[in-house]
Amino acid sequence: MARFLMGINYWPRRSAMYMWQRFDLGEIREDLARIAGLGFDVVRFFLSWEAFAPERDRVESVALRHFDAVLEAIVEAKLVAIPTLFCGHMSGVNWLPSWTLDPKTPHGRFRTIAHGATSPYGIGDFYADEELLAAQVRLASALGERTRGNPALYAWDLGNEFSNMREPATPEDAAAWSVRLTQALLETSGAPCTAGTHGEDIERDRHLRPSLLAKPWEFATMHGYPVYATFSRGKDDPNVVPFSCALIESFSKKRVLFTEFGNPQCPAGGTSINGMGCLSEEEMASYARAVLQRLAQRGALGALWWCWADYEPSLATLPPFDLAPHELHFGIVRADGSEKPVAHALAEFADASPEVCDVAPPAMGDENAFYASLPQGICDAYREYCRQYE
Repeated sequence: MARFLMGINYWPRRSAMYMWQRFDLGEIREDLARIAGLGFDVVRFFLSWEAFAPERDRVESVALRHFDAVLEAIVEAKLVAIPTLFCGHMSGVNWLPSWTLDPKTPHGRFRTIAHGATSPYGIGDFYADEELLAAQVRLASALGERTRGNPALYAWDLGNEFSNMREPATPEDAAAWSVRLTQALLETSGAPCTAGTHGEDIERDRHLRPSLLAKPWEFATMHGYPVYATFSRGKDDPNVVPFSCALIESFSKKRVLFTEFGNPQCPAGGTSINGMGCLSEEEMASYARAVLQRLAQRGALGALWWCWADYEPSLATLPPFDLAPHELHFGIVRADGSEKPVAHALAEFADASPEVCDVAPPAMGDENAFYASLPQGICDAYREYCRQYE
């Protein structure tokens, strides 16, 4: 049986989402060595779409060289990587090249930032617009060609919570986007693909169907957080993540690597951040243990904590942290680099080397009927799941 995969989502603590503009290979190497020392297997990192494709018809050579250097550092650390493309959505902001924006589309719920400034526009239909599709294939192929045979590459992630950039018009549009990009990456790199579906994709009908979207992938992925889930029983509810995992596995008919789970940390003596639930350092460690145990027992391929580090206070006035201060405090190391209790909890679980359990997910009913039942349907399904498992 395969070993349960342990991983971490990575942005450097000194630069966060400004990693590619403030590229510091020394910091990255130091972090990767520490990540490997804690017993992790895989690092998921994120390619700023604007940094890699500042123009529709151009892939940025400097960014490509930096990408090569990150993969080389990952090999040196004896880790493997999941590079996330077309990023795109990150921590409550849509970071986008200006050429992707549609003046007929307002930015909607999430801020758009392009060229370092807020834009009133949102992205065009990147699922179905042929020019946007061709540009995505161009970048994916350029990256794929550089990585064929690279031992660092575990899999590609097509996009982080991509439905937050724009919802597809139909499930078929999203499925066709998934097929086209997966084919381009398979042909050039030979590595499998997945994509970052997340909690809101199962809480309401966003015109995504896991059965269609995940068809060309080797495995599906999911992100889930009890502080965000509408059906959660509380900020440290340990069943939100395994339930979300089981739902996606049931509908996609693919094994699931849970590529984001975690919780924000409370300020000293506090119980919330701007009204949002959060955990103490000790609660965070207990939460991590409880979720990992359930995921391993219920058949997940592995899990990746969000995220590596709390970010330096100097970043607090910059997006996304200026409007989302809780995003500063999800890390397993503090902003000064010292390790939190959750780092040791994750390391202990990695050291135990649990195997992936070959268990079938609980039946979640018909996929289309489930989406038609939302929003109430997910609450009903979760109540039944908790009755079955607790």
